Amino acid sequence: MEPIKTVEGRAFPLGLKNVDTDVIIPAHYLKTITRAGLGKGAFETIRAEPGNVFDDPEYAGAPILIAGDNFGCGSSREHAAWALGDMGVKAVIAPSFSDIFSGNAFKNGILTVVLPQAAVDRLLEVAKTHPIAIDLEHCTVTTPFQDRFQFAIDPFRRDCLLEGLDEIGMTLAMDAKISAYEDRIARERGWLAA
Repeated sequence: MEPIKTVEGRAFPLGLKNVDTDVIIPAHYLKTITRAGLGKGAFETIRAEPGNVFDDPEYAGAPILIAGDNFGCGSSREHAAWALGDMGVKAVIAPSFSDIFSGNAFKNGILTVVLPQAAVDRLLEVAKTHPIAIDLEHCTVTTPFQDRFQFAIDPFRRDCLLEGLDEIGMTLAMDAKISAYEDRIARERGWLAA
């Protein structure tokens, strides 16, 4: 996982409420076991509409998505986070998220920022013409117009995202301690190793 300290740039001003995981990545894309290429299928039903934000060249490569309440509801498919990551989205801002989606996003290095609806409305307006900046170290979202919104995040998740550590990375970071424990147990209780 790549560490996240800041995420800056244009943001997709989606703003829709109750965007479920089937909208994020339709079920017919779930046959794959790889993450590569899922971004092309992301938001397929929305992309079918003329003038959608995802195909607007002004937002090409946007690392931020601004959504409405209850983003990521529906099934628990991790493919939704994979698709967002494959699109290049590093952070999603919304008034609320499905717990399962939020967990999947975190485990895949995507920051979920919960802000009040009024703040999200302001960011949706700014995103139409200007970039937005998210500072994970200071837990703030700012705009070029001096808007500054504080957000809360679980300290464990914040530290993992700042360090770029997923569950495997955390385990590997403890390699020396794990090896020392195994060596000690082998010496003290050799019968276990047999």
